[in-house]
Amino acid sequence: MSDNSNGKATSDLMELATFVTTDIAGITRGRSFAASEIDSYLRKGVGWVPANLALTPFDLIADPNPWGSSGDLRLIADPDSKARVTCLPDVTPLHFYHSDITNLKGEPWECCVRSFLKATISEFEREAGLKVVAAVEQEFQLLGVDWPAAPSFGLRAQRRAEPFGPLLMTALKEAGAEPEMFLPEYGKDQFEITCRPAPALAAADRGATIRAVTKEVAALFGWNASFAPKTDPNGVGNGVHLHVSFTDLEGKPVTFDASRPGRLSKVAGSFAAGVIKHLPALAAFTAPSVLSYMRLVPHHWSAAFTCLGEKNREATLRICPTLDLPGSDPARQFNMEYRAADACASPHLSLAVVLKAGLEGIRAGLEQPPLINSDPSNFSAEEQVKLGVHRLPSSLSEALDTLAADKTVTGWFSKDFLDCYFAMKRKEIEIVADLSPEVLCARYASVY
Repeated sequence: MSDNSNGKATSDLMELATFVTTDIAGITRGRSFAASEIDSYLRKGVGWVPANLALTPFDLIADPNPWGSSGDLRLIADPDSKARVTCLPDVTPLHFYHSDITNLKGEPWECCVRSFLKATISEFEREAGLKVVAAVEQEFQLLGVDWPAAPSFGLRAQRRAEPFGPLLMTALKEAGAEPEMFLPEYGKDQFEITCRPAPALAAADRGATIRAVTKEVAALFGWNASFAPKTDPNGVGNGVHLHVSFTDLEGKPVTFDASRPGRLSKVAGSFAAGVIKHLPALAAFTAPSVLSYMRLVPHHWSAAFTCLGEKNREATLRICPTLDLPGSDPARQFNMEYRAADACASPHLSLAVVLKAGLEGIRAGLEQPPLINSDPSNFSAEEQVKLGVHRLPSSLSEALDTLAADKTVTGWFSKDFLDCYFAMKRKEIEIVADLSPEVLCARYASVY
């Protein structure tokens, strides 16, 4: 282990633990303390401030916000969410816990997105008799590297990054994220990390963990791992794909039904209908930055329309393929993928609103939407209307207006939460309003 700037071995330094929350700007923030005192802090939490929720990605607090300078809260850690990484050379362990924001009595704060996800999961179990299984796929680019060109998806594209990939996978395994694949992607110096399916809360925690750990590993090499939706106006975008399936309360898969269109069970079809119905409003939460709408355009394998598709990467809600080799069970593999999300969003909030919309569809017994298995932008206006296909908002301002008009979606949240969210996002729009596309990409890439 090397010495730090004061000549002291890293192994001799105090280890810190941090209680974190990933907020509505998609930023993981928190407070740290001596890890040796973890038992005490697990009981009492650490202090937090309501107005922290009004922080834009660029560290300006939206004013006005519902709280101003008043109020006190706590970050109460979930012990099961512990992430501790010791394999990184020449630094102290990375040690943190995902936390709920509570009032001083330890009760969930009405603006805590992790608590909102937990409540949504409980609604699924109580009302629909379903457990939610989820997984998060995330794309990112390494900025500041100096590599020769390599083919997309190629072995050389992976090996030229050595030992970044193996170190990242080791670190993510240590952190409890259950990484599944590390792969070079289509874009310049772009990679993707996938992780194994898990209960919905753990899946969202892993989404935030993967971002934090990936950035930490990249920094050791002098690089910036950017999850921003775009790092170059003409480049490939970085998306977040939310995979969702369901079991009954005993753990039996219930998403699959080979006799139905797309092999979606009746309850899964109703879920899909709810998501499609509210998708334009959901975009304000799942694609929540000005830059997000540079990525959500037709013909880019991202998502630009309200449609359900089977194995169609232009569909915003995609039914994923299954492995049909002898002995495989399609019911246990079967899932849907929500594609209109990026890392400017909290993974907890993104997953929660998708689930809430789907639950609305289940409650109403909505019929499954038609399957769109081609690029919906190629349809005529009449065909789009007939199929219920609508263009997603094309800007954050439009997405916010669409959200405000959807009283079902806004009805899920408290007035303070909505007032804060709209104020923070409008401040974000104001901050970047005059930036060129190149500078806009660079501004977001430095944060995300």
